[in-house]
Amino acid sequence: MDEKLSKLLTHVVEEVIKTGEPVGSQGLVDAHIFNVSSATIRNWFSVLENDGYIMQPHTSGGRLPTEKGYQYYVTSLMLPRILPKKQYAILEQLVCEYVDPERRLKVLMKNVAEGVQVAAILGLNDADTFYTGLSQLFSQSEFRDWKRVVGLGEILDQLDQVLARIRLKKFHEPTVLLGSQCPFGAMCGTVLLTLQDGGLAGIVGPMRMDYQSAISYLHAIKELT
Repeated sequence: MDEKLSKLLTHVVEEVIKTGEPVGSQGLVDAHIFNVSSATIRNWFSVLENDGYIMQPHTSGGRLPTEKGYQYYVTSLMLPRILPKKQYAILEQLVCEYVDPERRLKVLMKNVAEGVQVAAILGLNDADTFYTGLSQLFSQSEFRDWKRVVGLGEILDQLDQVLARIRLKKFHEPTVLLGSQCPFGAMCGTVLLTLQDGGLAGIVGPMRMDYQSAISYLHAIKELT
């Protein structure tokens, strides 16, 4: 993918992650994101659309990334982000406050869920499972459809079995699984990390979740635990 298309796809993905709304060509011109006409941007949109990276949900509307677009962004375009010092310091403080390892992890993941505004899960060595942040997850626009809430709820009801399958593989670094690869449903994304004690930590959100932030949080969890 050439530089201009990479820049355009990056902007579309990151804007949709931030707003949840389709991105239009005129908005890019008005925001001075690209020093070209809206007609030129629409031509670039057409190339990305024909290649399967974006889609136009409504005629004459803006564009949204497809699963392929999100996947390409995560693997080829997304820049690493370090967790801000303030958030890292909060996690450090929680590590010091809680002596019991299991309780500490649960409190840490609750903080992570609040920070990324999605859900967090834990699979612990004694087969104990834990999740938090469902209110944040279900407040996302993707879950306005009640059927989607029910579908994800059914998966969470079987969280023990789901995590048992996931833990057959080791995730030594925060690893993104999204769309058809996501064990929590094709409209979701997750970032997974195998903990030093063999447990599993994960962040679950809509496919347009903030993967940069999620990964930075799990890197911090890895360092602190």
